[in-house]
Amino acid sequence: MSDKTFEEWAILELMGHRRLAGRVSEETIGGAAFIRIDVPDGATQFYAPGAVYCITPTTEALARQFAKGNRPQPVSRYELLAPVRAGHPAEDLEYAPDPDDEVVCWPAGKGESDG
Repeated sequence: MSDKTFEEWAILELMGHRRLAGRVSEETIGGAAFIRIDVPDGATQFYAPGAVYCITPTTEALARQFAKGNRPQPVSRYELLAPVRAGHPAEDLEYAPDPDDEVVCWPAGKGESDG
């Protein structure tokens, strides 16, 4: 049995018909094995091996070219929880804007609006 770990430029095909390209390697987090992909000028993401349909090793140049049109998108503001007015908790959450205009949500009773 080989102790060789995988670390190659590759195209990673995932269940759900997603394809990403970048530097693919193995990583253990919390004792569990994950596939790590570092997408050039994009993001680093970790996937459980069961989510991977195919790994196709390729050259760095081809992976970088493919990655230009297939970059993972960060979480957008529209995907976060909707703001909730104090006194009208939805799912027991309240909302208060952060001074730096970041969305911050916490369980009811823990926010700045309590008082």
